[in-house]
Amino acid sequence: MDPEPSITGGDQNFEFAFNSSNFSDRVLRIEVVAEPDEGGADAGWAGYRKRRRDDGAKEKASESAKYSLELMSSCEPDTEECMEYENHDEEDEPMLEELAPGICRAGDDTENDSPSVGGSPHVLRVKSIYISSAILAAKSPFFYKLFSNGMKESDQRHATLRINESEEAALMELLSFMYSGKLPTTSPSLLLDVLMAADKFEVVSCMRHCSQLLRSLPMTTESALLYLDLPCSVSMASAVQPLTDAAKDYLANSYRDITKFQDEMLGLPLSGIEAILSSDDLQVASEDAIYDFVLKKLRKVLTCNDLDHEIASKLVTDALFFKAEAPHRQRALSADESSHKRFTERAYKYRPLKVVEFERPHPQCIVYLDLTRDECAKLFPSGRVYSQAFHLGGQGFFLSAHCNLDQHSLFHCFGLFLGMQEKGSISFTVEYEFAARTKPSGEFVSKYKGFYTFTGGKAVGYRNLFGIPWTSFIAEDSLFFINGTLHLRAELTIKQPQPPSLQ
Repeated sequence: MDPEPSITGGDQNFEFAFNSSNFSDRVLRIEVVAEPDEGGADAGWAGYRKRRRDDGAKEKASESAKYSLELMSSCEPDTEECMEYENHDEEDEPMLEELAPGICRAGDDTENDSPSVGGSPHVLRVKSIYISSAILAAKSPFFYKLFSNGMKESDQRHATLRINESEEAALMELLSFMYSGKLPTTSPSLLLDVLMAADKFEVVSCMRHCSQLLRSLPMTTESALLYLDLPCSVSMASAVQPLTDAAKDYLANSYRDITKFQDEMLGLPLSGIEAILSSDDLQVASEDAIYDFVLKKLRKVLTCNDLDHEIASKLVTDALFFKAEAPHRQRALSADESSHKRFTERAYKYRPLKVVEFERPHPQCIVYLDLTRDECAKLFPSGRVYSQAFHLGGQGFFLSAHCNLDQHSLFHCFGLFLGMQEKGSISFTVEYEFAARTKPSGEFVSKYKGFYTFTGGKAVGYRNLFGIPWTSFIAEDSLFFINGTLHLRAELTIKQPQPPSLQ
């Protein structure tokens, strides 16, 4: 007695009926024809990329078979050493490929292995398998239309598909999946081919399954770049979106340090660079590092045949003008929703500052540093975040926010320090003041002020800037976060000019 069909993942498993005359009502005749370029099938990833380009240039011949391919502390300042600031069984029958997507016909039992005549493709081999029209129609709108279109073909016992040679293995895997719900292969290139075949014959469940399997396999830069192209290559992009998102994450993590991988990144296609630059976790000093990298790519962007030159020129010009704007205008543009987030500020290794400089009566600057609640929360229990560098009197300075362990009360707290970049015999006296805003429309409230003589490699500040435990500082009802942002200000004035450097 034959075993009953098993249940897999909530779907019935009809694997026992695949290519079985006892459980089939039709015969599917698969004509395998030579590749359009007469060069045969390419292997692996390169073959996929070539086929995708070729298929993308063809007209879609059938609607049913689309083939497009982020407590108080002491008031005395704390000092510390300043960290260095870095800037099944197949029997004997052939398979399928396409002359044009969805070429199907019924009632033709004649095999044709003769050479091509009058431009018709050369049929290399023919394979016939038993199929159940009910099973295929239930899994695929393509086959449902084929078997229920009301035309005489739908009443015929035989149906014919014509495919290219490179699609043969993928189609057989797809047909098997439609019966069993399983794919035995773990080859990334074959899985990708099966995914493309599933899109062509509208088997969404197989597309999702392939996408899940591909996400579980080790990814490389080459495969990630192929996955990025999928939404433009398939008609049901939503089925592969998780795979595309995983590819973006892989590239962003692999090329997080733009400075380290800059030469390699310049050779990536625009889709790969876009995925990397869209990340909010880039390990770069500041926006300027991104800007310098993009400038090196401008020549390729402006001469790329894949982009409309007029549109590309406009986008590049907009970016250049944005960079040339004053800081307050940049902030206004970033806040403008009509810009579609083209100028959105992201988190970098060094947080951006807003700086106002004065030359008289003394060299002075006022520095504004904004930190989100999430950024502050990530500092616990001993993290630090550094600002971009700013200059005063010819010397480079920076701010650093810390999560510290209070030396007096032994609880964690928020600290703010001012450091000087240069090390050596420099002596530099600065009057400083740290302040914070506690009301949306209020003034900054001074927290600490004092004088400090920098000798290089030192930082001055306060381990507990607000005089409260970390839990109170980061709490939802904290007075120091206005709309989720902590607004800090540091005012610096030079009181002692820098002495001439010793030669």
